[in-house]
Amino acid sequence: MSSNAAKSQSLFNKMLRAAQLDVNFYEEIEADKGANLQAFTVVVLVSLASGLGTAIGGILTREDEPLWFLWGLLIGIGSSILGWLLWSLVTYAIGVTIFKGPETEADYGQLLRTIGFSTTPGAFRFFSFIPFIGGVIAFVASVWALIAGIIAVRQALDFSTWRAIGTCIVGWLIYILVLFLIPGFIMGREILF
Repeated sequence: MSSNAAKSQSLFNKMLRAAQLDVNFYEEIEADKGANLQAFTVVVLVSLASGLGTAIGGILTREDEPLWFLWGLLIGIGSSILGWLLWSLVTYAIGVTIFKGPETEADYGQLLRTIGFSTTPGAFRFFSFIPFIGGVIAFVASVWALIAGIIAVRQALDFSTWRAIGTCIVGWLIYILVLFLIPGFIMGREILF
């Protein structure tokens, strides 16, 4: 598919191709510098769907806290956007240093776009509020998004699947460490001042 044809696709069609784990799509999105806003939109839509599912579940179990819905939704969207930006940056740094291969050539924008679209399967987390099967759906959506993320990293950094898996594992460990350290750092500063 030509680059002009890829640009003319609707956002829904692009998300569909991303969810189908279409390797060619990830190559196209990697090269499409104009798709940053679309990747951002995907992250917002997926976090909105996930947040709505969580919020509906919260309403069903916490009838006495109606503001929980809005609060959970806002926190979910904000943390998803920040998580996407941080995860893309960590993955980029690891991919172009530790796991860099002979063909590795990428910039932060390429990872931002491909990883943004790889979150598409996470939209199925909307159904997490359904009793009994909601948790299974959310788990499957998370694994599916992880596989899409590995493909996104592999295509953006131009290296093997094993290098992509290694980059994602090391990146995830660093990402989780940072997430645990930030609140501790903030709380430590509040105690000092």
